[in-house]
Amino acid sequence: MKHIPIALQMYTLRNEAEQDFTGTLKKVSGLGYEGVELAGYGGLEARKLKEVLDHLGLKAASSHIPLAELRDETEKVIDDQKVLGSRYAVCPYLAPEERTENDYIRLINDLNEIGEKCAGEGIALCYHNHDFELTSLSDGRSALETIFEETNPEWVKAEFDIFWLTFAGEKPAEWLERYKHRSPLVHLKDMTTDGERFFGELGAGGVDLESVLSFGNGSGTVDWWIVEQDECRNPPLQSVKRSLEFLKK
Repeated sequence: MKHIPIALQMYTLRNEAEQDFTGTLKKVSGLGYEGVELAGYGGLEARKLKEVLDHLGLKAASSHIPLAELRDETEKVIDDQKVLGSRYAVCPYLAPEERTENDYIRLINDLNEIGEKCAGEGIALCYHNHDFELTSLSDGRSALETIFEETNPEWVKAEFDIFWLTFAGEKPAEWLERYKHRSPLVHLKDMTTDGERFFGELGAGGVDLESVLSFGNGSGTVDWWIVEQDECRNPPLQSVKRSLEFLKK
């Protein structure tokens, strides 16, 4: 069975990282994570950040890059990923004013254009979902379906967020199976089982983790599990420690 390494999305520790970016990376390494998914470089140049990661024994699993930066600074994004040793650049989020049907048409064109450039340099462009992409467009398809049906599968991959799929009433494992050859990165998150359906440490019980993990372990197509918790009721370092311990059981 293929070993799937576990990374932490650094957005989870954004407040800690803002105070001490390198020190927070050191704590992530100390917990036993094998890599990080970057959400910014902590003010460091890519080369210096690579030195820090190497020293701490961490891999750059991927990088979340704002869409405007992906559009306007594609070459720099690619160059940075090469320096960092990251094979994946991820489009992480669409602002509320960028979610009309026309916006999605433009997004699809952008993803194809950026993804082709990235693929030519050995970098894969991924799209990361939330729940809003599960709303239907005028032809009845969801925005998320449309994105993946209208982009080139060789140029645009998926980073499915299983919390947001569940939140929208979807079954994450079905999306992973449907796009199994386009899903190298998977955001692992759980959900509280109370009425709030808040972000919880892995094992909280609101997300069908078992089917997702079973898919990943059997498919041979997942390159990284990525732990993220958008908001934490407990101290964030404690939360990400618990999630890692759950995965290692």
